[in-house]
Amino acid sequence: MLALACAGLAVLTGPRQARATAKKVELFPADAGVVRQIHRYQHETWRWQGLMGIRRTPSSRVFETDPSRSYKVWVRNLWRVRAIHARRHEGRWNDPNPPYYGGLQMDLSFQRRYGRDLLRRKGTADHWLPLEQIWVAEKARRSGRGFYPWPNTARACGLI
Repeated sequence: MLALACAGLAVLTGPRQARATAKKVELFPADAGVVRQIHRYQHETWRWQGLMGIRRTPSSRVFETDPSRSYKVWVRNLWRVRAIHARRHEGRWNDPNPPYYGGLQMDLSFQRRYGRDLLRRKGTADHWLPLEQIWVAEKARRSGRGFYPWPNTARACGLI
């Protein structure tokens, strides 16, 4: 919406005049910190969205030139919530819901076969460290199983 409005302004007033109307606002040090936080949350959101293969949430840079600190704080909070939601979609490494456990959704027979020692010492995969879950999955992959234990994800990534 904002991009269309800016494009319309450029057509009506000419490119030089349109650029002159978008004046740069000097940021107070506290505002600069809020703007840095906005950028950090945006990049975190976009990183998770890229990993999940979903469309990136669009953004404008209006908050950088708006003189209102309360608006910047509102935008920061909005992107913070977006980052939290994007991270949650990634999956929990401590998912305890049977029949699949942990971040890689391993069933008990998979855990017995490839992570027997961890299963005996720590219990189901939801109690393992993320790195331990990855080691067990890599052990299964190298044994010849490939990515077939995770068919939906593997297909989405073009691995099978």
